[in-house]
Amino acid sequence: MENAQSRRDRAQALEQGRVLFAQECEFVRGAADLAGIPPTKFPEVAFAGRSNVGKSSLVNALTGRKTLARVSNTPGRTREINFFRLGERLMLADLPGYGYARVSKAESAKWTELIFAYLAGRPSLRRVVLLIDSRRGPLPQDIEVMDLLDRAAVSYQLVLTKVDKLKPAELTDVENQTRAESQRHTAAHPELVATSAETGTGIADLRANLAALAIR
Repeated sequence: MENAQSRRDRAQALEQGRVLFAQECEFVRGAADLAGIPPTKFPEVAFAGRSNVGKSSLVNALTGRKTLARVSNTPGRTREINFFRLGERLMLADLPGYGYARVSKAESAKWTELIFAYLAGRPSLRRVVLLIDSRRGPLPQDIEVMDLLDRAAVSYQLVLTKVDKLKPAELTDVENQTRAESQRHTAAHPELVATSAETGTGIADLRANLAALAIR
């Protein structure tokens, strides 16, 4: 049970998250290769996940902008890392999705090489937000990415998406399953956040988590 101080701390964290994500969020550039990745003086947060998991929708929900990150109904459509600068305090990176079967092996290999070269070699990267579709839970390819991030010592936080599609009991089950998987991994952040870009569930909590990484 939360005491008065815990409630005050939580309220302060939520307000800091609200203020940060209410600031101007500017598209910087899309990078199709390592040479195109922009330099930055800001801490950076990257959003990763399977194709069509809802990365762009989540970025839009966090920033309160409907079209900041392009949303596609066609999995595998995003082929670049898209960078956004948030309030001169934080850089956001929307990564290409992984795991879509209908792209060529050469394209898939190129995207995978770009993503993981970026993840392992970006000094400003403070955290990866690894999105998991709540309707499916952690799939083998998600776990492979978790293993790679463990080996690269890149801190990551698991975030469930599309939780509005589940009944409460189903959500509890997938939360327990995801937490159990998370506990097997050395670089995983201990807090799991369940979100819905449609209803706003969990958005304030995730904003608060990410605001703690931003320049004060």
